[in-house]
Amino acid sequence: MAKKVALLQGNEVCAHAAVYAGAQFFGGYPITPSTEVAEVLSVELPKVGGKFIQMEDEIAAMASVIGASLTGAKSITATSGPGVSLKQELIGYACIAEIPCVIVNVMRGGPSTGMPTGPGQSDVQQARWGTHGDHAAIALAPSSCQEIFSETVRAFNLAEKYRMPVQVLYDEIVGHMRERIEFPEPGELEVIDRAKPTVAPEQYKPYDTSFGDVPPLAAFGSEYRFHVTGLNKAQDGFPTTKAELVDDEQRRQIRKVENETARADIEKNEEYLTEDAEIIVFAYGSIARSARYAVNELRKEGIKAGLFRPITLWPFPEKRVAALAKQAKAIVVAEMNLGQMVHEVERVSKGACTIAGVFRVDGEPINPGQIMDKVKEVR
Repeated sequence: MAKKVALLQGNEVCAHAAVYAGAQFFGGYPITPSTEVAEVLSVELPKVGGKFIQMEDEIAAMASVIGASLTGAKSITATSGPGVSLKQELIGYACIAEIPCVIVNVMRGGPSTGMPTGPGQSDVQQARWGTHGDHAAIALAPSSCQEIFSETVRAFNLAEKYRMPVQVLYDEIVGHMRERIEFPEPGELEVIDRAKPTVAPEQYKPYDTSFGDVPPLAAFGSEYRFHVTGLNKAQDGFPTTKAELVDDEQRRQIRKVENETARADIEKNEEYLTEDAEIIVFAYGSIARSARYAVNELRKEGIKAGLFRPITLWPFPEKRVAALAKQAKAIVVAEMNLGQMVHEVERVSKGACTIAGVFRVDGEPINPGQIMDKVKEVR
């Protein structure tokens, strides 16, 4: 049987992917250029018994998502940079309380209101360090409409599996472009649900590490009753100031994402013509499309260029980038900001090769010619 196909915007695809992943709740507030995610989910969620609510602002929207997730519902919100800025305190709450949810950020220019209708990639460090305190972070960056579908589903899976907020970052270009989409059949893409407690209700502790670094999560409204707080807490969920418990909790929450097994599960990259590449172009999101074209043109001119595209931005693909830095003469980082991920590339390269950047913040995408010019400059 032929698969269902459609010509859809990236934002529309994101909404359909959320339903495929089992989303049951959306709480949001309209903001350019992400509003279509909310519009489609307002129609599609009720069809599957889910709930949609437009809150009075982005802060309330994030609070509603946290509350819905605690009842056991897979929950999502969609916004842009200014909205994520408003959500940060509650994103931090979701981090420390270990509440799974998906946050879609359709990136535009900034800071503040910036350029609402133009693309940008200036929120990538915000996704890692936007909320205060030490915390783990998972952020994914699809570069096509089809990939928005698979990565949105994967974002839900990672949120449920690692019991934490996961951000999906794509820019206005990918959000508003239209491409042919093949809808996967039910069961074709893996869909993961959170681990539920198996102990008796009176024995349940929401942060019981005897089950590992990711404790099972019961649902509010079920037979399990438990305490949730934004404070450091003991395994029973109640606040603590005991130094050893606070230290153990902080380290565990980072370890559950940063350990080698988790990294192997979470990290996802695409490499194109990197095997013999002397110049590596590092690009993500829509700019990776320009970079791939540039690499092909450079190869025609006899320049051994290759593309490294991180699909998982956080955790940062440290080992692979470090290995490419030892292989290459230079890495050219192309991004629609004034230099953010380039600093991560520099950090893990440790001086092994030249690092150069192609940056643009005028609301226009980086074109292949700009990347080609920089490659020729550093080769």
